[in-house]
Amino acid sequence: MTHPIAPMIIRGEVITDNLIEVGGRGGDLAFLTPDAHKYIDRLPLGNPAKLADLYSLSFDDILDYAVALGERLAFKYNPYLQEACELSYRTAPTTPTIVQASYMGLQNLLSREFITEMVESTVGVKYLEGWVKQRLLDGTELEVRCFGARTLHIVAGNAVGLSLWTIIRNMVLRSDAIIKAPSNDPFTALAIARTMVDMAPDHPLTKHLTVAYWKGGDQDLEQRLYQPQNLEKIVAWGGFASMKHVTRYIQPGLELISLDPKRSASIIGADTFASEASMREAAVRLASDIGAINQKGCVCARTVYVQSGTDEAGLERLNTFGRYVYDAMLGLPNSLSTTPRSYDRNLKAHVDALRLDDEWYKVIGGQDGEGAIICSQIPEPVSFATLLDDRTANLVPVDEFSEMLDAVDAYTQTVGVYPESIKDQLKDVLPLYGAQRIVSLGYAAAMKFAAPQDSIEPMRRMGKWISNQIASPETSPAPWQRPSL
Repeated sequence: MTHPIAPMIIRGEVITDNLIEVGGRGGDLAFLTPDAHKYIDRLPLGNPAKLADLYSLSFDDILDYAVALGERLAFKYNPYLQEACELSYRTAPTTPTIVQASYMGLQNLLSREFITEMVESTVGVKYLEGWVKQRLLDGTELEVRCFGARTLHIVAGNAVGLSLWTIIRNMVLRSDAIIKAPSNDPFTALAIARTMVDMAPDHPLTKHLTVAYWKGGDQDLEQRLYQPQNLEKIVAWGGFASMKHVTRYIQPGLELISLDPKRSASIIGADTFASEASMREAAVRLASDIGAINQKGCVCARTVYVQSGTDEAGLERLNTFGRYVYDAMLGLPNSLSTTPRSYDRNLKAHVDALRLDDEWYKVIGGQDGEGAIICSQIPEPVSFATLLDDRTANLVPVDEFSEMLDAVDAYTQTVGVYPESIKDQLKDVLPLYGAQRIVSLGYAAAMKFAAPQDSIEPMRRMGKWISNQIASPETSPAPWQRPSL
């Protein structure tokens, strides 16, 4: 069988020479790609002065390019996306309907209004367009501007949109990007880059994007590439092991922007049980947060603290609610959630073992690998809570709000809350325990470009913030005029 080819894109050039065989994550697909070792000297931009051509573009020029690219990323007309989608069925951690829906939604990220909102909220267009002036108390005139950087992006592969998200950020910041394609999504960034090459091969935005695949942990290649003379910033998504690996290369002049592995949780308040309607609504919302992209995202709910009460009546409420959540999860649209591609064997063994202990746990579903809801009958999560995946969540009963804070620690990214009325009691407390994002229940997967991410502002961090001070003895006290002691 002929292996598919994942080209290398180096600043407008599509490369298909010096091919080697590599395998996608999970071993489901082998493909050919240029040997990155052969092109190591071409991957970095080199002289940072080569970024200058990006400053011939206005923000409106960048928006015009983005809108034109969005038109070409219409899935039904783009053969590169269609090919990437078909190949990704075998490498992605999710199922075909979820993968295809993700590809079909890419062009929605490229509207003029969407990108402008993102930039204004995170950086401010005026800081990208020129020097922003202010006069300080001592009379100094201060100018500040955000410049682009030479950046390496180690992109996560658990969501198709992350590659385009990275490309958009790179464009508006006027940066040079090398994207290291992930093993579980080696084709998406390439498909977008090839579309850019077809559309405008000599455009500065096209000429400042490189996409390549190499096996993570290739120390010979990385030791040469991950150097301050080549890069100024590394933006890394990934698991604990990969993040630890990247840190070995960080040194003065090379900054790591870390989007660490995270877990997410949910909090369900007592008022949820005031009516059948509110229970049903909360169940659908929670099912969405659990089931979105089959629970493969950091944003997805796993441990859920439910203020149902821990007495007999409270546990009955919890178990009823658990059944509602399970039923709602099975009814989610297949563009959002499906029976998982493969149910983790280790997790299934843990879940099946709980079925034998129905005094302490009630397991709803899971026999056919479709996902399960585990209702603890004690106010404690299951011992394997960190393994929850594949649409498997644990509902934990509590009596008081204070007990819900156990759901949150330094690894917690998103906390979904229901009903909305309890947010004011929680939003000033949860961050003290580590929560990084608080959302209305059901909206965990609705990530917003305009918001911070993982308790940092990646867009601001990805730029270089430069100041220019203008002062004279007539306007500002001069250091050399200080009196001697």
